[in-house]
Parts: sequence; structure tokens; C-alpha cells
Amino acid sequence: MKNILFKGCGTAIATPFKGDYINITEFKKLLDYQIKNNADAIIVCGTTGESATLTEKEKAELIKCTVQTCNKKIPVIVGTGSNNTKKTIEQSILAEKLGADGLLIVTPYYNKCTQEGLIQHYSTIAANVKIPIILYNVPSRTGVNIEPQTCLELSKISNIVAIKEASGNISQITKIANLCKGSLNIYSGNDDQILPILSVGGIGVISVLGNIYPKIVHDICYNFFDKKFNDAKDLQLAYLPLINTLFEEVNPIPIKSALNLLGFDFGNPRLPLTPTSLTLRKKLKLLLQV
Repeated sequence: MKNILFKGCGTAIATPFKGDYINITEFKKLLDYQIKNNADAIIVCGTTGESATLTEKEKAELIKCTVQTCNKKIPVIVGTGSNNTKKTIEQSILAEKLGADGLLIVTPYYNKCTQEGLIQHYSTIAANVKIPIILYNVPSRTGVNIEPQTCLELSKISNIVAIKEASGNISQITKIANLCKGSLNIYSGNDDQILPILSVGGIGVISVLGNIYPKIVHDICYNFFDKKFNDAKDLQLAYLPLINTLFEEVNPIPIKSALNLLGFDFGNPRLPLTPTSLTLRKKLKLLLQV
């Protein structure tokens, strides 16, 4: 079995903006909320954190703040992936120096690559850092899919320890679980598939819902681990309408609106993302009962 960075709810944390700047006070407030409400890890500078529109200085600021605030209470995992292997290595080395416990590295996007390209990309990155790496497979955003056989090859690298599987393809995820056995831990990358992925050996989720309800996401996972299968199922299904609504517009548009509705001050996403539509905001208010 590979090193386990965390089990349960890893919150893919959003980034609050105030005008052109990061609202670091509000970011700390959400981190404290996560720690107090059973989040099992924080994933910073990921898709939900709008990493694509963050400057290098802003990323460093967010990483430092997360590491200092979490203070080893829960692991900090940093999104450092890009479509440029050299740049990813530079960002990964920086994250390691700043105290990250692990890295989340998305497949190259836009220029894309072959499966052999994926193997060389991840192998080269892994050779340049010591901390654990989670592969991130989200073909709907990147246009690249990590095939099960490629997962098996990458699992042979000691510090490639897990995959965040957001393909939505349960058949593929089952094949990865079967091929890799205990050599590659699996995290759900979709909140609506936590239980299906746990059922084939997954050990948690990298969650958008966790921004607002980390304890619920934690409980779905730990009810399953504790063999309280009906309790886990009931929670997964009870929150499915909200989960679906959080993805009616492009993530993280809805989750930032939900955070604002619940009393956080996360502002609006950066362009090209736009604020939540009035219709979706009304749906969120109803589901959040605010």
C-alpha cells in the first residue's frame, strides 16, 4: 500500500477575491472553518481555487497561508499542474519548499499528449520532488484521459501515490482499482460519486461540497469506512440535489455564491468566469435554506 496522504474529505478550497486582490483574511476564516468541521485535508490552488487566473506571487501567498493556518493539523496538498513540464517542476519544487505535504498534478491540457507523454511528464516531475504526488484525471477540462494501463505504469514510481479520478467513468475507475490494487490510492474527483468510488476501494474525495459542508463529506466517507453503509448512502443521496446544483454552472462559480450566501465574503470569480446567474442563486438559497 502506498503512502496515504489523507482519508475522507479533502476540500478543494476556493479563493476569495476583493477587487483585484486575494482576501487573505476571509481565506483564513474558511481554513479555520474547515479545521473545526472535520475536513481531512486542504487542496489549495486547484481548479476550485481558480489557479488558472492566479499569479505566481498569489499562489505562494495562498500556499504559505494554508501551511501556516493548518499547522500540521491536517495535510496541505497544492495544485501545481500545467501543460508545461518545466513550469510544473518549478511550481512543485516551490510548493515543497513552502511546506506542502503533497502535490495534485493535473494532466497537460490544450497541447495535450500521448499516454507515453503522460508517463514521461509525471516521471520527470516525480524525480524532482520528494513529497507525494496525486495524479489528477479530468478529461472534460483537459482533453486528456489517463488510461488504466498508464496508471499502472505510473504507480511503479514511489512518490506517485494516488489519483484524483474525475472522469466520471466508473468502469474505468474500477479497472484502475483492479490493475493497481494497493499501489495507487483512488480519490473521487466528483461529489456525486463518492460512494461508488469508495465501494471499489477509494479512500476519499477531493471535494467542492466540502467548502461549505466538510463534516457532511467527512461523514459520508467515515460512515462507509465504519461499515455504516446505509448512513453513508442516505447522506450521499440527501445532498445530491445540492451537489448537482453546484455544477449547473462552471465550477467554482456556484460554490463561491454558496459561500457568500452562508456568510463568507468570497466575492466574484475572476474573468473569464462570471458571477452566478440569478436563477441559480435562487436555487442555491432554497437548498441552503438561507
